[in-house]
Amino acid sequence: MIAYGVFREGGRARVGARVEGGVLDLAAALGDEAFHAPSLNGFMAGGPSIWREAHSRAREASGPVLGLDEVELLMPFEVADYVDFFSSLHHASNMGGMFRPDAEPLLPNWRHLPVGYHGRAGTVVPSGTPIVRPCGQRWAPGADAPSFGPSVRLDIELELGFVIGVASELGMPVPIDRALDHVFGLVLVNDWSARDIQAWEYQPLGPFLGKSFATSISHWVAPLTEVEGHRVPAGAQEPEPLPYLREEPWAYDLALEVELNGAVVARTSGRHLYWSIAQQVAHLTANGASMRTGDLLATGTISGPERESHGSLIELSWNGTEPIELPGGETRSFLEDGDEVVLRGEGLGEVRGRIDPARC
Repeated sequence: MIAYGVFREGGRARVGARVEGGVLDLAAALGDEAFHAPSLNGFMAGGPSIWREAHSRAREASGPVLGLDEVELLMPFEVADYVDFFSSLHHASNMGGMFRPDAEPLLPNWRHLPVGYHGRAGTVVPSGTPIVRPCGQRWAPGADAPSFGPSVRLDIELELGFVIGVASELGMPVPIDRALDHVFGLVLVNDWSARDIQAWEYQPLGPFLGKSFATSISHWVAPLTEVEGHRVPAGAQEPEPLPYLREEPWAYDLALEVELNGAVVARTSGRHLYWSIAQQVAHLTANGASMRTGDLLATGTISGPERESHGSLIELSWNGTEPIELPGGETRSFLEDGDEVVLRGEGLGEVRGRIDPARC
């Protein structure tokens, strides 16, 4: 599976392709001006015909190939805007069940539209970037008033991310049958979350400081054409979506896993998404909002039906009531300083992050 990224070697940053044995230097092998750039944005803006031609040429190129130990992998693209959705039925149901045990787990709008929020593009970072424990305001259980300090309920969110290549026009919705023409490819995403900060701040406008401190992505972007073979039918959407969101349900059956301090604690799949990327693009632009090259659209946490297929610690530990047992006897409900999380995705590489102490 071809995937594209940006690397530095010999003092120069340029575009490469992940191949067996290392990184194919596309600037040297193919010579295109877009591959001499320190980001994928110029290449991604070219559109599907340019992408297909480059994929074909990259498959046939014979070198030069650099070892991973010879290069520094960098941020693969410049993030224009960042939107995070809430598209996994099992995750949404689990969160609703934990926090609204006596009510319907899903809010009334969830099955009618892809719920989402606008995140912070400036804090999207590449795999391997240390994550500083965020500080913020939270209301601790049993406390008489809110307080300020380091988050004590720091979590992960295992997600897929879709990178926009072709921009759309302001005021012009993107129809669902043309949505994928705008999407260059997929990345793996860890949307770090401070659950205690989030719980206190999110009403009435939604996530803010509990989410905006860091979002990690993989070094590699896999083009949609490379994952097309993983596309599978999905379960029926009920009720049937409104016409602008209507399509035959589908998802990408890509294997995903979560490793915490060297132990795999969850395995799941992209097939557990209820809303597709095409539906997310159609909804995002339905009001005329435009997309730009480099926009990142993340799916939200991907969870399956079993506990071991949940994509966040708050689900794996059921809000701390059933801590995760690690080899050696340690347990975790949420992340501690020094913990390292590695997310892996089939064909997408990994997203790695270690927790550094707070600075407040």
